[in-house]
Amino acid sequence: MNKRRLAWFKVFALLVPVVLLCLSELLLRLCNYGYTTALFVKDPDDKTCLVMNPEASAKFFSDPVNSTRGNHERFKTVKAHGTFRIFVLGESTTSGYPYMHNGSFHRWLQYRLMHTLPNLNFEVINVSLTAVNSWTVLDFGKQVIHYQPDAVLIYAGHNEYYGALGIGSTSRIAGNHFWINTILELRQFRLVQLIENGIRFVQQPFKNHKADTRDNLMKRMALSQQIAYGSADYQKGIEQFELNMDELCQKMSAAHIPVFLSTLVSNEKDLKPFISNADKLSADKYYQRANLSFSKGDFRSAKALYVKAAEFDLLRFRAPQAMNAAIRKIASRYPGIYLTDSRKLFEQYSPHGILGKEMLLEHVHPNLIGYALMSEAYYQKMKSSHVIHPVAGAEISFSTLLKQMPVTKVDSLYGAYQIMMLKTGWPFNEPISSDFKRGAGIAEKIAGALAVDRISWTDAMDELFRYSMKINDKATALKAAEAVALENPYNATYATYAGRLSFDTGNFKYALLYLKKAYWLEPSKSNLESLYLLCLKIDQPKEALTYLNKLREYNTDKQQYR
Repeated sequence: MNKRRLAWFKVFALLVPVVLLCLSELLLRLCNYGYTTALFVKDPDDKTCLVMNPEASAKFFSDPVNSTRGNHERFKTVKAHGTFRIFVLGESTTSGYPYMHNGSFHRWLQYRLMHTLPNLNFEVINVSLTAVNSWTVLDFGKQVIHYQPDAVLIYAGHNEYYGALGIGSTSRIAGNHFWINTILELRQFRLVQLIENGIRFVQQPFKNHKADTRDNLMKRMALSQQIAYGSADYQKGIEQFELNMDELCQKMSAAHIPVFLSTLVSNEKDLKPFISNADKLSADKYYQRANLSFSKGDFRSAKALYVKAAEFDLLRFRAPQAMNAAIRKIASRYPGIYLTDSRKLFEQYSPHGILGKEMLLEHVHPNLIGYALMSEAYYQKMKSSHVIHPVAGAEISFSTLLKQMPVTKVDSLYGAYQIMMLKTGWPFNEPISSDFKRGAGIAEKIAGALAVDRISWTDAMDELFRYSMKINDKATALKAAEAVALENPYNATYATYAGRLSFDTGNFKYALLYLKKAYWLEPSKSNLESLYLLCLKIDQPKEALTYLNKLREYNTDKQQYR
């Protein structure tokens, strides 16, 4: 064989495997095998919108049974003029657990923004997930850069050790930063997904430990349940968090996207350490000393000791203070990255500045007041950084927000039931009290059905709305209508219901806002008529005349068409 033929033979030998791999990948995609790893996909119910891909988390989890799904929040594929688009990145706290929906801080913020700046269309898209950490936040953050965000809000850090790819997680990947990034990139290929599925299938009979779906996700994800303060794994978790968040903030800053990076809060006073050492770094001993100082009224010492107790807790479901130090450092490093100090605000609202059950439900998840406070921290920082420009006198105050936010009793009870069930499992192991009685009211009945997945949240709000209208409780009916309108900001029917009930309950400002929104979404004759009649009733003749002229134009156009 001459040299030329030998050269061609080598090229051919190299190309054949590549071509076969490409053909295999193409065939698998044509057969719809596997999943797309893209963060967003077309909304199957509205092709003009995008929604979060339900399979977006799959590539981060070694065992698919643990992968989680996020919100279904639409935003327009083509960003409309006058739209202010916010993406929210993080973990379970950021997604609003245990309330979800309008209990989440991003919905409190969205409600406040839409009423404070009614001439803007706010799209607030929460792409947070449970059981993930900075690896997912980094990956999702790099993708949202391409979707024209006006701001990005980040709250993450508590899951750094046990979230997917965490150093103490059942979904960890051994190796350095480069290797983990390489694995994540490879998992976008259907051929790699096929190979991994094949390996799992073969390994299944030989596994000593199989994921038991009866266990809660906390237990299924936590592999290394004792990570000592200052240990190698402890340091790796902090380094991983700082590397990932630094990379994301650097990219956001380079793209001139304002980022609001928040400090973390956790329960220090009313949560005994999960696992404690018996040595000088005993979390239990520090917790006992903290309780003693608190009982004596020495709150300054108690606060310091409670923080130490949390730091020395071996089961790292609460982020160490080093995470907050990293957050502060990163926020000061790049232009356009704004520190949002949620922890400071929580301390201001907590008795003696000590974080406890007044704002937190268990270890890290806020109650409804806590989520409202988180939204306040972000709102004030967005305002002081001049990313938003509220008109003086037109803002909703924080106290007004607490009164008017459409979070229903059903939402509150649902959250309470979720936490009650969570605490029956590991690592809390608190049985439900024998004295517990659910109650026979309509809210308790609906929340109970929602908690055991017998009905959807939308069905729950619909049932609450219908019952409230039946007994002429229009205030509660309005809460339910506003709640569903906030959940579905591109649905004109829900906006119309909220507008009409706002009028019936005497809130003419909100009635006008919702009916304007309905007309913007669906510029129909009936929506024009509603606006015209409302302006007449609330004595706004100039605006009424504007809508009357539009009605005349509408009728003229219809006659010409005929």
